[in-house]
Amino acid sequence: MTAGIALSFMLGDQLPLDFPGRVSVARADFVVSASNEAAMAWIERWPDWPGAALAISGPAGAGKSHLAQIWRERSQATAIAPDALAAVDLPALSSGARAVLIDAADRAPERPLLHLYNGLAERAGHLLIVAREPPNRWNIRLADLRSRLAASQHVAIGPPDDALLAAVLVKLFADRQLAVPREAVDYLVSRLERSFAAANVAVAAIDRAALAQRRRISLPLVRAAIGLDDKNPVEP
Repeated sequence: MTAGIALSFMLGDQLPLDFPGRVSVARADFVVSASNEAAMAWIERWPDWPGAALAISGPAGAGKSHLAQIWRERSQATAIAPDALAAVDLPALSSGARAVLIDAADRAPERPLLHLYNGLAERAGHLLIVAREPPNRWNIRLADLRSRLAASQHVAIGPPDDALLAAVLVKLFADRQLAVPREAVDYLVSRLERSFAAANVAVAAIDRAALAQRRRISLPLVRAAIGLDDKNPVEP
């Protein structure tokens, strides 16, 4: 099912959603719009990248980790947590892995990150780094690392437009196995702050209210759950 078809189906009036109770990071569940299409294009362009590294930046909840997991599946990359990088056997990793993913890479220790970059570059491997801010805004003290990341390809994910915000809301509800009427999504889109974080906050609040009241999601429940009105948009 394509994203457009899935969105049209899930926005129906109180249709039950047959989704697992977990966040889906499948390619089919990533909704492409103007704010993220450049990032998706770079993911799908792999392995034809102009350099060893690609950096993806964007606000919380923007889909960076979802994109990273799509690339990880596509490239069979090794994922390393930033706080675990210092303990990794980098020579062994660089000699065996051709693709490595580091999410929240701005928290990674600089020297191990530099060694990892160099090892992958020497073997024509690739490194995907993900963070909220682009590398040129990190407080990087090692000049060699700073120059390598500055020369790497960077792509940013921007705030969602109305269509993407609606799709994100539907997906967030679906990940929680919640049915949502179209009027409730339209209401949220018209009043929420244009951010992925605000969408997450709103859906979590609505879920809690529905569970507490043992009610299905409706427009009155949505309005009561998050106190939206025309003057007070929900903020993360």
